[in-house]
Amino acid sequence: MKGLVYAGVGQPRVEERPKPTILKPTDAIVKIVQTTICGTDLHIFKGDVPTCKVGTILGHEGIAIVEQVGESVKNFKPGDKVIIACITSCTTCYYCRRAMPSHCVEGGWMLGNVVDGTQAEYTRIPHADGSLHHTPKGVTDEELLLLSDAVPTGYECGVLQGKVQIGSTVAIVGSGPVGLGALITSHLYNPSKIIMIDLSEKRLTSARSFGATHTVISGPDTVKQVMELTNDKGVDVVIEAVGMPKSFELCQELVAAGGTIANLGVHGKKVDLHLEKLWDRNICITTRVLDAVSTPMLIQLVDSGKIQLGGLITHRFAFDEIVNAYSTSNAAEAHDCLKVAIQL
Repeated sequence: MKGLVYAGVGQPRVEERPKPTILKPTDAIVKIVQTTICGTDLHIFKGDVPTCKVGTILGHEGIAIVEQVGESVKNFKPGDKVIIACITSCTTCYYCRRAMPSHCVEGGWMLGNVVDGTQAEYTRIPHADGSLHHTPKGVTDEELLLLSDAVPTGYECGVLQGKVQIGSTVAIVGSGPVGLGALITSHLYNPSKIIMIDLSEKRLTSARSFGATHTVISGPDTVKQVMELTNDKGVDVVIEAVGMPKSFELCQELVAAGGTIANLGVHGKKVDLHLEKLWDRNICITTRVLDAVSTPMLIQLVDSGKIQLGGLITHRFAFDEIVNAYSTSNAAEAHDCLKVAIQL
């Protein structure tokens, strides 16, 4: 089979690999229908994720058909169509029982990191019962694909960690797929303002289509504009969805007294924390990796039409074009790209 391999910093490469096999009774082998590229995959190619070794097949998101299951798998059978959770959960360890499978002692972020991932024709899914979800009927594969990672990450790491509440003011720094996922799911809590901040006017146009009440181009006047929108108080919840030192510093300037900074960006460089300015501000700073415990609920909301995800995927590629898909994702602004879908 073919797989997209991390061949070194800046080097995506398609290689022939053996088809995976069942290694443990809790495994499943799935045939990928659609996969995608995450910002985390781009960070791997920048050398920001040392746990991912050269030669690993990348990808941790996908829609698939179950082909084979180990003897201990109870909830899935060959022929089932499934959403692959980007986080592997054994369901029984200390962390999984605390609803923190991102720290699962036998799982966590495995796919496309420490084991071969979903950017391939077939993938082995460890702990299949805790790491796959049945797909509902009547929902497109592209919408389901977004529930592997992007939308749950925006919700759990941004909205939940940020403590978005009825009437609160929210600023989201970064209008990429995860930032937009946070925007979409923020509406579940009826905040009074959702301010999207980005360098790209085109991405901010997309943000307005998903319900942003205000948009601000990132630049010298960003803080001034946000303060004008909040009567010089700052915002109750600032969600960092970029993963750059400058974006995290901007969040520190925007947060109101008593507010929360919820970080969901992947940071490959050190970031300065300005306690000399924040020590007396009663703020909270949260960090989190997606646990995917909200995925069943989000599936129900998409299935019922309560959440609309159409439009988040903007570019589509066949699998033999996956290297081009990486080029497009790396130059997302030049290509007006939010999220790619790769069809197998």
